[in-house]
Amino acid sequence: QVQLVESGGGLVQAGGSLRLSCAASGSVFNINAMGWYRQAPGKARELVAVITSGGSTNYADSVKDRFTISRDNAKNTVYLQMNSLKPEDTAVYYCNADGFEYYGLSSAPFDAWGQGTLVTVSL
Repeated sequence: QVQLVESGGGLVQAGGSLRLSCAASGSVFNINAMGWYRQAPGKARELVAVITSGGSTNYADSVKDRFTISRDNAKNTVYLQMNSLKPEDTAVYYCNADGFEYYGLSSAPFDAWGQGTLVTVSL
């Protein structure tokens, strides 16, 4: 199975920065897209940013020009650099990845989620 482990969340003042990391481990054969989602209290989970294996990116309008997603394919790791943080960015941030994992002598698709990391932005 493929596991995703996030790190880097915490408490920061408005205007500050944080960097989230998410590493995939286990029976990874290849990873297509990796992304970050977030869920604020009482709200639905929403896409923050996604990056393909080729490096194409897509961002939510609310984070464009403030957040940058990147990945290290050799390490199966995705990063989210968050600058100019606002109180409304406060949420649990989840990492997601999809691709193929080893399955016996073949491979099978996977879609995995991390356990989430809390980001709190104070005034």
